[in-house]
Amino acid sequence: MSKLSNLAETLIGSEIVKLGNEINVRKSKGEQIYNYTIGDFDPAIFPIPAEFEEEIVKAYREHHTNYPPGDGLLALRNAVTDMMRRTEGIDYKSDEIQIASGGRPLIYSLFKTLINPGDKVIYTVPSWNNNHYVHMNEAAHCVVEVFPEYNFMPRAKDIQLHIKGAALLCLCSPQNPTGTTLQKEELESICDMIIAENASRSADEKKLYLMFDQMYWTLTFGAVKHYNPVTLRPEMKAYTIFVDGISKSLSATGVRVGWSLGPAHVIAKMKALLSHIGAWAPMAEQYATAAFLNNTTALDSFMISFKKKLEDRLNYIHNAFNGLQSKGYPVAIIAPQAAIYLTIKIDLKGYSFNGQELSVQSDVSNFLLSEAKLAIVPFSCFGADKESPWYRMSIGTCKFEELDEMFAALETALKQLTPKS
Repeated sequence: MSKLSNLAETLIGSEIVKLGNEINVRKSKGEQIYNYTIGDFDPAIFPIPAEFEEEIVKAYREHHTNYPPGDGLLALRNAVTDMMRRTEGIDYKSDEIQIASGGRPLIYSLFKTLINPGDKVIYTVPSWNNNHYVHMNEAAHCVVEVFPEYNFMPRAKDIQLHIKGAALLCLCSPQNPTGTTLQKEELESICDMIIAENASRSADEKKLYLMFDQMYWTLTFGAVKHYNPVTLRPEMKAYTIFVDGISKSLSATGVRVGWSLGPAHVIAKMKALLSHIGAWAPMAEQYATAAFLNNTTALDSFMISFKKKLEDRLNYIHNAFNGLQSKGYPVAIIAPQAAIYLTIKIDLKGYSFNGQELSVQSDVSNFLLSEAKLAIVPFSCFGADKESPWYRMSIGTCKFEELDEMFAALETALKQLTPKS
């Protein structure tokens, strides 16, 4: 077979999608599996808002089926501006907003706009897909490992070690895969560091930009608050590009409407790139999203009920894992803060099942799947070490009534293990 491009020959597809496909094959053969792998929603459990659905249908009936404007429908950009001003106290003009079909094309076009081959990009592990975007752009990986002691979120002092010469810092809060958030003081320190670094660079040097992925920012729970860099430090507006949208906030992953907010000259180049890629959000969905974002009564009502359903599941799972830990099983869990994820530690390496030692972490994952019928995503799929005992558990397809039986199956499986000698 003939050689393809260097990128094609070296690119690794989404590990999570691959895992999800393998689970679906097993389920199609009749196997009972509790599948908590994909960061998506089951529409039967978490449907989009009814009013939003009606707006989509209405937009198609009004024949909004032509190409949208390259930067997005003005009505939608204005609706995003109004929402961000109302909820986060930040103000963006229409030429500082780019609409696209979800977050992925925005991230791709942002990298292509800012990064040359060899440029240094700072990102944490575990984190979603940063390693792949850096690879696709032939950039230099600058990896900051984060740890459970700080809820798998970066500290300013860890980033500071790598900031000289860097072109892009990638942050996500609330974080995928961990469901944890950046604390106000830490984000302020990171912002101050970026501002100081850019002030030290000469006029002809590239600036250090911040990609701030806040796709889950509306989904915080309890006393947890979301903070963004521009609200905390207005000077950061010159260096920050947000990635945001309705995929997670409205349970609308398949509707494909996302947006970036950023400096006008950066947004203009992202628009130009997207005009060649054609990764626009469909016109009808843009009309519908604009109408629904402006319907603040329906939006607020949906968010209350939606977040309650998510929080109930997160708290149940958190309490159940704590219950297993209190019984002496080698598991741990970080208290839920945000998003649709829980961070779980299942430390079974060295244990044995039916006389066979679980010698590597993949053995643990296979044991969980085969004996507990539990499918969760190892942090190694997010750039962490392949022997990390930490996992992401997504609740987007979680049926509340199944949780009792899932935990019963998990405990039954754990009971069959022989501890390390």
